[in-house]
Order: sequence, then structure tokens, then C-alpha cells
Amino acid sequence: MTGAERKDTPGRVPFRHDSDKLAILYQAVVLGLVLLLGYYFFYNAQTNLQRQSIATGFGFVNKEAGFEIGEAVIHYSAADTYARALLAGLLNTLKVSSLGIVLTILLGIIVGVARLSTNWLVSRLAAVYTEFLQNIPVLLQLFFWYSIFHDTLPLPRQSLHPLPGVFFNTRGFYYPFPAYHPAYIWAGLAGIVALLAGYFLKKWARVRQNKTGRYFPAGLVSAGLAVLLPVLVWAVGGAPVELSIPHLSGFNFEGGINFSPEFGALLLGLVLYTSAFVAEIVRTGIQAISKGQTEAAISLGLKPRRVLSLVILPQALRVIIPPLTSQMLNLTKNSSLAVAIGFPDFVAVANTTINQTGQAIEGVALIMVVYLFISLLTSAFMNWYNKKKALVER
Repeated sequence: MTGAERKDTPGRVPFRHDSDKLAILYQAVVLGLVLLLGYYFFYNAQTNLQRQSIATGFGFVNKEAGFEIGEAVIHYSAADTYARALLAGLLNTLKVSSLGIVLTILLGIIVGVARLSTNWLVSRLAAVYTEFLQNIPVLLQLFFWYSIFHDTLPLPRQSLHPLPGVFFNTRGFYYPFPAYHPAYIWAGLAGIVALLAGYFLKKWARVRQNKTGRYFPAGLVSAGLAVLLPVLVWAVGGAPVELSIPHLSGFNFEGGINFSPEFGALLLGLVLYTSAFVAEIVRTGIQAISKGQTEAAISLGLKPRRVLSLVILPQALRVIIPPLTSQMLNLTKNSSLAVAIGFPDFVAVANTTINQTGQAIEGVALIMVVYLFISLLTSAFMNWYNKKKALVER
């Protein structure tokens, strides 16, 4: 067969006109250019580091850190390694992010529902709340609350003492806390077991009701398990009631549990700022539900509170969850601004590590990997929950 005959054969497309093959070629070329660019950056960085006699690698994490961390979830001292210091910073980030997400969702739902209230004063106050806090940068809000706590709170010896065992001062907020006892650990484990049992009990009750039509109060039983089982384990373990009460010792307080003003300012700023956006998400999600749903529920005799919790919010969740996920990620990433007010989160501890070791590339890489992991984990959970709440085609 001649070349002309092959060219005119029906069904055979020349390479330059084959869009699928050309697409593969273009992608291969772009991938090659990206790899070459990455190799150039890597080679350039390696050359500069060797020229300046800067060691590379993560071997520094096993060396003594030599700096203190003002607030940590785990026990930490300057004699510990950089790895433990970074772990303490990571746990601080997780603490403020997880607590902030819970408080943000609760406050956002309350304000979002208040925006739709028929009471003029309540709806206007909620509108002012959202408009005011949305339009002030979160960093300025952190500076504001930090200055409020440090400029208005007294020194430890002149601490505010609103309740027995409760003290507020420039060093932190101190509260009584149960003294350590193994019974509390076992009670906590019993609570986890009760929650898992309640989850499977609800699934069983739903399947049973679908098959037989018979109702089982799984919610009430689960709530009873969640309360009674930990209390029973606590009682069997000796029913400890001893409290660790904060008391002034020298220039500071000891005992109990305390939160630093930096933590309070960071948590308050993040929650107030992000909840303003969550409130708008909740409001638009509720408004996306047809008014006929509300009218039908009211015609069945349901009270407004039950209409909201049983009819409106479950349907609105399908609209609320996707943008809510973005706000949860924003809160977690905005927690890195803690370095501006002195709270030792992961970024602050990593920056100190970089300054002491000179391992800038490794330190920045750790920061990127940690926030990437937290964001992907949060997104995975919210995507799972979103699929669970999505309408299922029959």
C-alpha cells in the first residue's frame, strides 16, 4: 500500500489531527517542563546550602530544643527535643481549631436563625453582628481582644475572683478541675463506648422500623446510656470528688486548669469572625427551603421550634454543608495567625525551630504538610457527612 493510499484510508486519522493523541503529547510535554523546573529549584537549593555549609534533612528533630513553650497540652520543657516541641505546637493548633469549630457552628446557627426571626430587634441585632464582624480583618480582631485581655486584667496578686476557685489575671484564666484519678479515664472510655453503642442502636432501630413499622426510642436510650454508663463506671471506680483548686504560689497560680490570655484572644477572635460567615450560610440555607414545607409542618400541629429542628434544618443541611466546610478550613488555617499575639501554635513553634537550627526548607515543609493533612482530613469527614445527608435516588 502506497503512502497516498494509507493517507486516504477511511477511519485512519493523521497524528496531527488526532485530538486524543495530541492531548497526551501536550500533557507529557507540560509534565516534563514541570519536572525540569522542579529539578532546577532542587539543584539550586542544594548548591546554595552546600556553599553556605548548611546541613539538610530532618535529623535536627532529635536534638534538644532549648526553648520553653508557654502553654502546652502535653508536658514539655526546654530539655526536650524539637520533635516534642513541634508535637506540642501541633496539639495547641488542634486544640484551638477543634474547640473553635464547635463553638463557631453553635454560634453561627444561633445567629443565622436569629437573622430570620420575626422579632425586629433580634433580627436587626443579628444583622449588625454579621455585617460588623465580617468586614473587620480577623488579624485586627485578634489584636483587639489581645489588648483587651492584657490591658484590662489585673496582675496575679490582684486577680479578679468572681466565683470560688475562679481567677482572672494577665497570666491566664484559672478554674477548678477534678484531681487526677484513674476512675475518670475509665469513665471517659465508658462514655466513648456508650456513644458507639448509641450509634449502632439508632441504626438498628431505623432498620427495625422500616421493616415492621414499630418505633423504638433509640435517641432517648442512647442519651441515657451516654449519661448513666460513665456515671456507673465512675461510681464503681470509687466516686472521686476531689478538685484541684487554683491558688496563688509566689508570683503565679498553681493547680486547677488554666487558659492563657493569648489562647482566649485567639479563640474568641476566630469564633466571632468565622461565625458571622456561618450565620449567613445558615440563613441562606434555611431560605432555600420552600415556604410550603413550613406551612405543611405547621398545619400538622408542630410548634415552630419542632418545625425548625425536624423539617427545615435537616433539609437545609444539604445546602449548608459544602460552604460550611470551607469556613471550617478557613478557621483552621486562620489559627496560624496565633504567632501575631504570642500563642505557641505549630507555626510559632516551627518558626522558633527554624530560627535556631537554620533548617528553613524543612521547617516550612513541615508547616505545609501539617496544614495540608488537617485540611484534607477535615474535607474528607465533611464530604462523607455531605454524602450521608444527600438525597438518594430510588
